[in-house]
Amino acid sequence: MKLLRKLCLLGGVLLALAGSAFAGDAGPFYATTVEGMDGKPLALEKFRGKPVIVNFWARWCPPCRKEIPELIQLQNEYGKRGLVVLGIAIEDDPLAVKEFATAYEINYPVGVDKKKGLWLMQSLGNGVSGLPFTLIIGRDGQVVVRKIGQFTRKDFDAVADSLLK
Repeated sequence: MKLLRKLCLLGGVLLALAGSAFAGDAGPFYATTVEGMDGKPLALEKFRGKPVIVNFWARWCPPCRKEIPELIQLQNEYGKRGLVVLGIAIEDDPLAVKEFATAYEINYPVGVDKKKGLWLMQSLGNGVSGLPFTLIIGRDGQVVVRKIGQFTRKDFDAVADSLLK
């Protein structure tokens, strides 16, 4: 946990080193099932064919907490156009994540799985497992943006037109 906290705090530095965008297949994403906040399996395959913002986060990560209101706003604004914001909490306790999500009024689905979440982040280009980590996946299943560090509206706006076609 201490290592993840350090990586979270270094997210901005890691972003500069890792770059913010790359193309790649989201196959590992669709092949994964995580636990939902309700304790039931959440198969990520259900998001295939939709534009998805996938945000890996943790309750103890300050930049993760800071980006949640913007993610809520994006879900509000673009959900009717098919956009799905999905949070994947790198946590062990679904109940604690559910309480946190309720307190923050998170309006998008959240999966909870520390082990699979870390593996999935690494499989999708975050070799250092830094948090927060955000991907934007197009309808075609290609990763169009990957970002280690705080995700902002500006990151989304850069690809919004092509993403929401």
